[in-house]
Amino acid sequence: MQNQNNNDFTPKVMTVSEVRHRKRNRRRAEGKKRSFVTPLLLAILLLGLAIVIYPTFSNWWNSQVQTRAVANYDEAVSNLSETDYSAYFEAAYAFNESIARIGSATTITNPEVLEGYESLLNVSGTGIMGYITIEKIDVLLPIYHGTSSSVLQVGAGHLEGTSLPVGGESTHCVLSAHRGLPSATLFTHLDQMEIGDTFTITVLNEVLTYEVDQISIVYPYEIESIYVEEGQDYVTLMTCTPYGINTQRLLVRGHRIETEEAQKTIKVTAEAYKIDTILVSIGVAIPLVILLFVLASLPRKKKHYDDRGIDDT
Repeated sequence: MQNQNNNDFTPKVMTVSEVRHRKRNRRRAEGKKRSFVTPLLLAILLLGLAIVIYPTFSNWWNSQVQTRAVANYDEAVSNLSETDYSAYFEAAYAFNESIARIGSATTITNPEVLEGYESLLNVSGTGIMGYITIEKIDVLLPIYHGTSSSVLQVGAGHLEGTSLPVGGESTHCVLSAHRGLPSATLFTHLDQMEIGDTFTITVLNEVLTYEVDQISIVYPYEIESIYVEEGQDYVTLMTCTPYGINTQRLLVRGHRIETEEAQKTIKVTAEAYKIDTILVSIGVAIPLVILLFVLASLPRKKKHYDDRGIDDT
């Protein structure tokens, strides 16, 4: 007796209506898949572009804000009289003399021993006492009273308890700014400064120039290097280091030198309008978005089925 093979490999014959029904179901499934995948891809692309563009756009926007703050300060200063200049400077000089007399060790750790700090050099009423320009690293920042978090997000802060940035013998001003913020450059490139480089500080109607003579890295509790030294006129720029770790402080100290005649004319650099990088980012983003839409709208190759509903492409 012959063994019967129970496995039947004979293709199932489908009716025309069944084939049409299967084709419709396949088209619907593929359509739903395409309608889901296209927006998802677009969302992922836009999110990626936003992440890439955000630092550039944010830095550009903050540069505009910083430059506008400096311009407003200059405008307020231009409305002062010679008598006003003298009064502001005399008050600042007296404040610095108090620091030299009391000693930096006390004033830095206990700044409350000095009275009237917030009102000094506050010409525009915004807390700005001047601005710093470092041409080598393209820095133009307003200088605010104190080093609070809100200040260090937008500009340079004057370390309370150190000399005000008006120069003079036995003074040591310390200015601090953040490094590595995604929203603003600030002192990010301060580590590029070298001995002999210069920077300027503009206060009221004066431009003070300092030449870098010392660069050091210290721990936050090591403050002796920012003390006032008798007869010296110093400004130290301070930021966190190493980059992204921030356990130490990078100190770039400069001593006062004669300001060149060309720098004595107070002017605001148009740094806020250097937007080449953001234009490039937008120029790259737009073609990518267009390409995505083109790819998503391209017709897909249709599949052909025989009478049994089997793909024969």
